[in-house]
Amino acid sequence: MKILTCPINGQRPISEFTYGGEYRPMPDAQTATDAVWADYVFNRNGAPGIKLEWWCHTPSTTWFIAERDTARDVVIRSFLFGEISLQGGAA
Repeated sequence: MKILTCPINGQRPISEFTYGGEYRPMPDAQTATDAVWADYVFNRNGAPGIKLEWWCHTPSTTWFIAERDTARDVVIRSFLFGEISLQGGAA
């Protein structure tokens, strides 16, 4: 059974989670051009590698970030969104 660690609820079966997509910083709404917004909304980097992803622990509705190596399908760490700057994370 595949296990994922929720930062609030601990280790749980993957069936308790919902994938929310790749985390990418949103462009500045005041300065972003239409091309920048279109790129943010419609384009994704599908190349395998280390990615930050949104995940939700469905029973508790806890949204968090998981850093995952998509090439090896291994979760490196998981943390709450507010901790992203403390983790040195960036997309």
